[in-house]
Amino acid sequence: MEVRASARNIDISAKKLRLLADAVRGRRVEEALQVLRFMPSPSARPLAKVIKSAAANAENNYQLPGGDLRVVMLSVDEGPTMKRFRAKARGRAGPILKRTCRITAVVSEEVKRGA
Repeated sequence: MEVRASARNIDISAKKLRLLADAVRGRRVEEALQVLRFMPSPSARPLAKVIKSAAANAENNYQLPGGDLRVVMLSVDEGPTMKRFRAKARGRAGPILKRTCRITAVVSEEVKRGA
């Protein structure tokens, strides 16, 4: 069974978070959280928060065992961009784009294969 969690309007660009998401996609939940804990980027915190939330949803809402969960899908999409302007030389204006993103994590119970 696949269980999801999402976070919207995170004030980090999607490009920065996709690098971290690629590092933990497909791993077990505990292993993914351990990898994110020791990442040098502060952007790893919201990503870990969403993975923890998906695991908690699986345990509490669907009674899936926490040790058998795996991060099946982890997508980072662009959210709305706030557009601001900064004054430039000779009366001109330069754009400032404050980008946001949406994080979606899907965890699933690991399939155990018998011998």
